This record gives sequence, C-alpha cells and structure tokens, in this order.
Amino acid sequence: MKPDTEKLVEDFLAQTDDLSDEITEDVREMLGVVPFIFGVLRKRPEVFALSALADYRISRPDSLDPKVAELVAVAAAAGAGAESCLKVHMGAALKEGASPEQILDVLLIAGMIGKTRILATTLRQFRDVCGEGGGGRE
Repeated sequence: MKPDTEKLVEDFLAQTDDLSDEITEDVREMLGVVPFIFGVLRKRPEVFALSALADYRISRPDSLDPKVAELVAVAAAAGAGAESCLKVHMGAALKEGASPEQILDVLLIAGMIGKTRILATTLRQFRDVCGEGGGGRE
C-alpha cells in the first residue's frame, strides 16, 4: 500500500471506536433496533466500522427514498430467507411510511420470484430427464 494511503487507513482505524458508536446510534435511529450482528462484530472494531459504514451507505442510496430502500431490503431479506433481517426491515419500512399493504405486496412479489426461480430450475431438469412432454398430457 502506498504510504499516503497507509496513513489514511491508519487515521481511519484510529477512530473506529468513536465511529462504531456513531454508526450504531445512526442505525438504531434508522431501523428502530440495533441488529444482533453488530454486538458480535463490534468485538473487532476495525472490521465493524468498515463493514457497518459500507452497509449503512448502501442501505440509504441517494437514488432511492428511505421508504423504497426499506421495501427493497424487505424483498431482499425475504428472498434470502433472512428472518431476523426481514422483521427488522419490515419495522423500518413502516417507520419510513410504508403501509402494511405495501409490505404485503413486496412479500408476495418476493414469493412469486422465489417460486419462479424454483420452477425455472426444476422444470428445466424435468425437461432434460423426461423430455419436452414429460409423459403427461400434452
């Protein structure tokens, strides 16, 4: 690493405890809770600060308003099967002004995509093994 870059990184890492506290409070305000993983990752302040700061910036892009960003997070959590994240982001979406109906629609869309992913994969295998018609009614 170039000396100037090394110095910048060292300066950043020297502030990880303070940054970690501030990021945690910002996330508590944004989500209404502090995610479980924060407690574990904070045992490694340099990793926590870098990871949480990146996640924080990613979760609130300039191109999306906070409600839309949280609805996207709900869909992603549903698709990933991340139950704890799903609960947190549903609460955050409500906090940002999403209605229960909007959250339900996001979950239904995520479920439909999940079903489609399973069917696309399995039906291709079915076709490869059983042929185009599959032996059923045409």
